[in-house]
Amino acid sequence: MKKNIKKNNFFYFSITLLLLSLPIANTNALSKHEPIQPIPLQVNVNKKLAALGKMLFQDKRLSKDNSISCESCHNLNKGGTDQKQFSTGINGTIGSINAPTVYNSGFNYRQFWDGRADTLEEQVAGPVHNPIEMGSNWEEVITKLSKDKNYIQLFSELYHDGLTGKNIQNAIANFERTLITPNSKFDQYLRGNKNAITLDEKKGYDYFKSYGCIACHQGVNVGGNMFQKFGVFKKNSDNSQEINKVDLGRYNVTKKESDKFVFKVPSLRMVSQTAPYFHDGSAKTLREAVDMMFEYQLGRQAPDHVKDAIVKFLISLAGTTLYQKGDQ
Repeated sequence: MKKNIKKNNFFYFSITLLLLSLPIANTNALSKHEPIQPIPLQVNVNKKLAALGKMLFQDKRLSKDNSISCESCHNLNKGGTDQKQFSTGINGTIGSINAPTVYNSGFNYRQFWDGRADTLEEQVAGPVHNPIEMGSNWEEVITKLSKDKNYIQLFSELYHDGLTGKNIQNAIANFERTLITPNSKFDQYLRGNKNAITLDEKKGYDYFKSYGCIACHQGVNVGGNMFQKFGVFKKNSDNSQEINKVDLGRYNVTKKESDKFVFKVPSLRMVSQTAPYFHDGSAKTLREAVDMMFEYQLGRQAPDHVKDAIVKFLISLAGTTLYQKGDQ
């Protein structure tokens, strides 16, 4: 029975990816003149590898005690996060940094808040080996997965060297690259449909640009393509909260004084679904996050109607996925 469910999932995922890859007609694009670009309507990946990656992404055997999968912290029905301040790892251990969304992560130029992973493949290995996340290693994982004949067959068909840690990373990364959220209301607007967004959402976008938010949040992912200090005009430590190691951000990777409190700018694509916000989960609502950005990053104030309009614009950025509830 279990084997049949896996085969059905594999078949279903292959079909949905095939539909996603069908050519779609181009429309008159406003985006040529805008700092934000629409998400591509299709992705170019090996569909069989991505389907295998989905199975692994949802497999709790990647954790030491078989209790945590990648999807435990990056729930595809919750905007690609767990919607918690900090995620729960093996043995009920609580982490110290907010889980970013996995959606559109293939458009990020680095992975993790501190950018320590250059590729999605490299990123996959991080949680598996982290003692407070999955707490395992490839040798343990391979020993468990080797008992599954379905995995052995799939890996032997798709990789010349079969089931290895490197190939697990590759398969999951291929799946994660399919996790795009195309055709949002705002992307439809960028492609030429002037009625796709409301007047308030359009005003929000204009404010987003004129007040300077666009300086860090632009491109296809509306972020994810640069590093920036958290607290350009006001230090986060001014709140007199305790500074933890993770608050030092990029400094933990480079040990450069100039990299203290520097983080990869997050994507805003699914921001309406991924509260709480920032690496420390300190903003509980989207409006609170906007308030903090004005104070800490822009060093200026704005009237409520401006901030409310920006929130409406940000909500319009979320596109559709293949993984809404009931679609799996």
